[in-house]
This record gives sequence, C-alpha cells and structure tokens, in this order.
Amino acid sequence: MMKVYIEEFLDDIPKVQVQNGWEHHFLEEQMLNREMENTHLSWNCVFVKSVKYVLPLECFTRDISQQIFDELVGTQRLTDVSLEAFRDCALQDLDMGEYPGLNDQWMDVISSQGPSLLSLDVSASDVTDSGLTNLKDCKNLQALNLNYCDQITDRGVENISGLSNLTTLSFRRNNILTAQGMSALAELINLLKLDLERCPKIHGGMVHLKGLTRLESLNINCCNCITDSDMKPLAGLTNLKVLQISSSKVTDYGVTFLKALEKLTLLNMEGCPVTAACLESLSALHALLYLNLSRCCLTDDGCEKFSSLQSLKVLNLGFNEITDAILVHLKGFTNLESLNLDSCRIKDEGLINLSGLHRLKSLELSDTEVGNNGIRHLSGLRNLDSLNLSFTVVTDSGLRKLCGLSSLRSLNLDARQITDTGLAALTSLTGLTHLDLFGARITDSGTSYLRHFKNLRSLEICGGGLTDAGVKNIKDLTSLTLLNLSQNSHLTDKSLEAISGLTQLVSLNVSNSRITSAGLQHLKQLKNLKSLTLESCKVTANDIKKLQSTELPNLVNYRPE
Repeated sequence: MMKVYIEEFLDDIPKVQVQNGWEHHFLEEQMLNREMENTHLSWNCVFVKSVKYVLPLECFTRDISQQIFDELVGTQRLTDVSLEAFRDCALQDLDMGEYPGLNDQWMDVISSQGPSLLSLDVSASDVTDSGLTNLKDCKNLQALNLNYCDQITDRGVENISGLSNLTTLSFRRNNILTAQGMSALAELINLLKLDLERCPKIHGGMVHLKGLTRLESLNINCCNCITDSDMKPLAGLTNLKVLQISSSKVTDYGVTFLKALEKLTLLNMEGCPVTAACLESLSALHALLYLNLSRCCLTDDGCEKFSSLQSLKVLNLGFNEITDAILVHLKGFTNLESLNLDSCRIKDEGLINLSGLHRLKSLELSDTEVGNNGIRHLSGLRNLDSLNLSFTVVTDSGLRKLCGLSSLRSLNLDARQITDTGLAALTSLTGLTHLDLFGARITDSGTSYLRHFKNLRSLEICGGGLTDAGVKNIKDLTSLTLLNLSQNSHLTDKSLEAISGLTQLVSLNVSNSRITSAGLQHLKQLKNLKSLTLESCKVTANDIKKLQSTELPNLVNYRPE
C-alpha cells in the first residue's frame, strides 16, 4: 500500500462525504487504523494532522479531494511525493500557476485526471514540449494556461492541437513561439479566447487564426512584431468582442481591416502609431464601448472625428498631445463612464465640455494644467466615483467645489500645494475609501480631519509633515488595508504602537523614518499583513524575517530583504 501523508488539511471542513454514502464528522480511529493495516489496499492515503487520522483519499468525494488539492497548492505544501496521492482522482480544475518545482514529471499525475480535467494552469513552470504530450487523454480540457513557460516551443503547440474542446488558451510571454508554430492553432476550432501577449516572434501567424470563427477575445498586446498585414486575417473573425493590440506597429491602414468586426466592444490600441484618421474606421464599430488610445501621439488634428463614437462608455486618451479642443467633441458622450486625460494639455476652459456627462464615474486629470476654475465644472457630476487631481494646479480653495460629490470613493490629491486646509474642505465626503495625499503638505493638525473618513481602506500621507502625534489620529480608521506613511522622517516606534490595532492592514510602508527593530513588536497583531516596507530605517532584514516566522505568517513581501 502506498501511504502519502498530507499534513494540516482544511480545519474548516466539519465532515466528509464518503463515496459509498457514509457521512461522519470523522471516521473512527480504530477503523481507520485497521484499514491502514490491511496491506492489500491500494488506496492513496491522506493524513489529517488536525484530527490525527489517516484517511484513504478515495473515501473522499471529488469535491473534497479538489478542496484538499487546492489547499495544498495555496499553502505551497504540495510536493512531487504528495502529488502522487491525486493520481486518477478525476479532478476538474488544477490551478498550479507559478508553483515551484512543477515540471514534466508532474504532468504524468496531472494528465491521469483524464477526461475529468476541465482547466489547467501551469504558468511559469518548467514544463516542456514533452510534458504537454501527456495531455492527449484530457480530451475535455477547456482552459489551458501556459503563460511564461519559456521551454515550450512550436512543437509544444503541436502537441496540444488535438485538444479540440479548448475554449481558452493562454501563451503569454513566450519568446520561442513563431508564426509557423501557430499553424497548429488552426485545429482548435472551438477557441473563444486566445492570449498571446508579449510573444515577439508571431508576425505572420495571424493567418492561421482565420478559421477560428468562434473566437471572441484576442490579446496580442506588446507584440512589437505585429504590423498592418497581421490585421488583414482578423477581418473575418466577426465574432470578436475583445481585441488588444497595444504597443504594436499597427497604423491607420491596419485599422481599416477591423471595420467588419461589428461585435467588437473593446479595442486596446495603446502605444500604436495611429492618428485621428483611424477614427473613421472605428466609427463603423457600432458596438464599441471601450477604447484605449493612450500613448498614441494623437494631436488635435482630425479630432472632430471623435463625434462619431458617442456610444463609448470608457475612453482612454492619456499621454497624448491633445488640448481642450478635443473636449468640444466629447460633449455628446452622454454614455461615458470613464475618461482618462492623464498628462494631456488640458486646461480649465476645456472642462466645461464635461459638465453634461452625468454618467461619468471615473475621471483622470493627473499631470494636466487644470486648476480651481476648471474643477468647478465638475461639481454637477454626482456619479463620480474616482477622481485623480494629482500634479494639477488645484489648490485648497478649489477643493471646496468637490464637497457635493457624495459618490466619490477614490480621490487622488498628490500635489504639494494641497495642505491641511484643503483636507478640511473635504470632510463631507464620508464615503471615501481611497485617499492619496502622497505629496500633499499634511501636518499633525490636518490628520484630525481624518476622523470623518471612517470607511477609508487606503491612505497615503508622505509629505514629511507628520509626527507620532499625528499618527494617533489614524488609529481609529479600522477599515484600512493599505497605509503609506513613508518619507515622514520624524516618525518613531510610537507610531507603530499607535497603529497596532489596525488589524485589517495588508500593506504598510513607514520607510525613511526613525522606526527601529524594537518597534516591530507592535506589529504582532497585524496578522493580515502581506507587505511591510521599512527602507532607510534602523531595522534589518533579519529582524523582519524573525517577526515573519514567529508572528506574521502571511507576510510575503518585505524590505529591507
């Protein structure tokens, strides 16, 4: 009998459903011991440390076996030895992305799930072409994730070409896959979603997708090899709803081939060398709702063509050389819910054109020339949920114009001219969950206004004006999951003591302060902490590592390291 011991199984499962119909809170220990002594049994066994029992794995239903497997993967306690316990268990979903040590040898047990296996993720593993041959018997596999598997070549794609039930396939950042290798994809006629992001050698391979007429989503973002000629084969994929071609070499001419994609709802062309001339082709896409044209070097020339895209819900024009002139042509975008104008040459006068966009929920104005006169035009946008005014010229007095935006949940005011006075003007925004005051000049006095924001989950105050006294005003923000107080050089261990009751914290940054190793004791109760940054403090990596091993088991990222 093969005995495979898997310790500390799910403590929260109160009972198991035995496949022959028995149902117990836990099986009798003596009976289990007798079963273990029965040498002719061939069952794999699970040792449940929390209840001190040895259970035959085949006693469990598939659902329970699946939970055991998921728990072991999630806690990184699955080994090549314990994996053997799951041979022929008919598991349906094996999510093992980025799991350490996963290689071709593991694929033998993985493939033993046979026709029961529906989804498999072995991304960032050492699986090779040879390992993929094992999947030939997993005929019902529907989703396969091979992202960052840098040992899989064109031959590997050929090895999975018989998995005709695949609907989702992902090959992100494969530096070996070529256009020739893509020819094997032509046999996967049921594909609905294909992800080839960051595959640099697939130019010319789109021709092999012409027969995948059911395809609804294609991601070839950051494939710099993609050119206009690669767009032509896509013209017949009329079921496409999502197309992502960012950071490619597609120009206005290439976009003309997309006019027939009448079901397209999302198009990402960030970083493509297109001009406003491409908008004429895009105007034929009547279903288009999401359009990303950021970093395309757009200018005001031809911007009147935007008027034909009034059905859009999301428009990203960030990092373009456009001015207020373009906003005139957005006045009719009454369905717009998200608008990104980050780092555009937008001034106060242009924002009057946004005053009628009452469905707008997210507005990005970072690094623009918008000031107090401009944001008064936003006062009627009652549905605004997220507003970014970082690195604008808005001052404290201008913030008073935002006090009526009761729907705001996220507000970014990372700008040096914002002070305690500006924060005082915002106390009516009690629904805020994310407040970024990174570079604002907030002092201890200003932190007294934070008591009005009881729902805050994320807070950043890094302007250098805080002392331990100010941090005391943060201790009652018990919903915080992220707190960044870096760059406040006067903070001491007393600040860690003040926030020791913020037990929901997942991320904490108090870098460039006077925190010492002695202060780490105050973090012992922060059991949810996953990220801790104390750069340029009197704390060593060993100090944090000791805290991690004894008190903070969930801490995975820390600095210094």
